[in-house]
Amino acid sequence: MAVPPAFSDLGKSAKDIFSKGFGYGVLKLDVKTKSQSGVEFVTSGSSNTDTGKSGGHLETKYKLSDLGLTFNQKWTTDNTLTTEITMEDQLAKGLKLGLDTSFVPNTGKKSAKLKTGYKRDYMNLGCDLDFDLAGPTVHAAAVLGFEGWLVGYQLGFDTAKSKLTKNNFAFGYKAGDFQLHTHVNDSTEFGGSIYQKVNGNLETAVNLAWTSGSNNTRFGIGAKYQLDKDSSVSAKVNNGCLVGVGYTQTLRPGVKLTLSALVDGKSVNGGGHKVGMGFELEA
Repeated sequence: MAVPPAFSDLGKSAKDIFSKGFGYGVLKLDVKTKSQSGVEFVTSGSSNTDTGKSGGHLETKYKLSDLGLTFNQKWTTDNTLTTEITMEDQLAKGLKLGLDTSFVPNTGKKSAKLKTGYKRDYMNLGCDLDFDLAGPTVHAAAVLGFEGWLVGYQLGFDTAKSKLTKNNFAFGYKAGDFQLHTHVNDSTEFGGSIYQKVNGNLETAVNLAWTSGSNNTRFGIGAKYQLDKDSSVSAKVNNGCLVGVGYTQTLRPGVKLTLSALVDGKSVNGGGHKVGMGFELEA
C-alpha cells in the first residue's frame, strides 16, 4: 500500500463533496500569480453578505527545491502576520520539519509552533508543539494502513494542566472508487461518511454524525456531477432540509467562476436563503 493520508485528511473525498463548490453568503475574489523568479503570490478578498464584513489576505510562497525548503508568509486584514518555514526530505526521506510563527503588531501577541511529520509505506505520523509561556501543548497523530484498511489516532495534551485536550479515533477503508470513514472524538461525538465515484462524471457522498446526550442524528447527502471538462454542478441536502447547490465554470484557462445558493426547505417562502459568488484568477 502507498503512504496513507494524514489524520486530518481521512474521509477527505467525502468532505470535499460537501464543501467544495459552495460559498453561499460570501462574495469572494482570489488572484494567484507567479513571478519569473518562482515566487508565488496569492491575494484573496471576501465580503459577508449577511454582516457586510470584509476581509482579505496576501500570501507569498517561495521554494528552494535543491535544499527542500519552502518559505511562506501571509498577512491578513486583521493585521496578523504569519511566517512558515518547512524542510522536507532532507534529513531523511519522508521527514518534514516546519516552524510556524504569528505576530499581531497591534497587541504584540506572538505565537510559534514546531511541526514534524514522517510518512512512508503503511504509516503517516505527525507531531506539533505549540509554544506557550504557561507550558507547551502537544498535538500528535498517527495513521496506519494495510491493504486499503486505515486506522488512526489523534491526541492533544496540555502540559501546563497535564490533561488531554483531544482524544480521537478513526477507522476506515479506501479503494479506488469507494471510501468509508468512521470516527469517535473525545468519546462524545460519533460520525462516519461514505464516498463513491459512480463513474467518470458522478461522485456521491453520505455523512452521519451523532453527539452523546443528544437524540438528534445529523446526516447529509451530496453529489457532484461533471457536465464537461470546464463545468460542474454540486448539490447537497441535510436532515434540517437545508438544500445547497453550486455551479462551477472555467471561463478560460486560469479563470474560474463559482455560483452557489442555500435554500431553507422548511421556510421556502419565509426568506433567509443565501447566495454566493466566487471568482478565481490564476496566471
